[in-house]
Amino acid sequence: MKQRSDYQFDLPEELIAQMPLPERSASRLLHLDGRSGECQDRRFRDLPALLAPDDLLVFNDTRVVPARMRGHRATGGRVEVLVERVIGDNRCLANVRASNAPPIGADILIGDLGRLTVVGREAGLFELVLAEGSLADLMQQAGHMPLPPYIQREDTELDWSRYQTVYANKPGAVAAPTAGLHFDQETLDALDAKGVRQARVTLHVGAGTFQPVRVEDLDAHHMHSEWLSVSEATCEAVRETRARGKRVVAVGTTAVRSLETAAAGGVLEPFEGETQLFIRPGYRFRVVDRLITNFHLPESTLLMLVCAFGGYEQTLAAYRHAVEKRYRFFSYGDAMLIDPRTQEEKPC
Repeated sequence: MKQRSDYQFDLPEELIAQMPLPERSASRLLHLDGRSGECQDRRFRDLPALLAPDDLLVFNDTRVVPARMRGHRATGGRVEVLVERVIGDNRCLANVRASNAPPIGADILIGDLGRLTVVGREAGLFELVLAEGSLADLMQQAGHMPLPPYIQREDTELDWSRYQTVYANKPGAVAAPTAGLHFDQETLDALDAKGVRQARVTLHVGAGTFQPVRVEDLDAHHMHSEWLSVSEATCEAVRETRARGKRVVAVGTTAVRSLETAAAGGVLEPFEGETQLFIRPGYRFRVVDRLITNFHLPESTLLMLVCAFGGYEQTLAAYRHAVEKRYRFFSYGDAMLIDPRTQEEKPC
């Protein structure tokens, strides 16, 4: 499983969800036992019944910003700016789509609301500076929700609420942590009533999450970088869960990467900074006991992470089952609850 093509699967285009369901928790839930490969077809509303009191759900509380802006060059020509990361009140790194790449010193006009100047390049991204005001204000006025490229429509007012978790708190992501989109307040209340505990991490999902793996040999893949924060309070919640003999349940691959990055030294401890952690089969999980996740793109690093957790053969068989049963795929699609392939004792 060291080749990109090992993670290919056939997906009918009509199974790619283009819109969210009317209710968040109305989505389906495929429960995969990674040890046996058994699949059970459930509903997301069944989740409280599948967890135990004192289990710990770890959520990513990042908030998606309206990072896609359309404008034009001062010399003419349309331009689309997708902010990848805000690095100051008036400065950002961004993807810029134009007929010709703007040179350093070029201005990009966002209507009559702001002027962005190209001041540098960094790893394929453009460094832009806003002449006046704050980028946060400009994005709120002129920005669009950065829907993934496989959602083939313009964003609408509905996406401003539904391409966002109900617990989103810290602005900075340009893609939603999609496993969390299924949780509504009713589900959270039911989990609380069951005695399931909660903790938070923050990982600002970047546009790199949608970039294809461009090499066949995965040893040569260069993982994109994302910023994350894991607090002492979350580390303590994990330790308390371990002491009770209960399970740490990551809500999404971003929560997995956050926790596993913070435990990379062998012990889970507070962490704030960049991660380029690439999780694929062969990885030994230090923190996470169960995983809630959406269905992911073929040949993607996210699918590779899920295969590492649930087992390669078991995960791809579950994906074939999901296709056969007409599950909805990707960001606005259905969810999985995965029990790991192995039940190793966690060191953290």
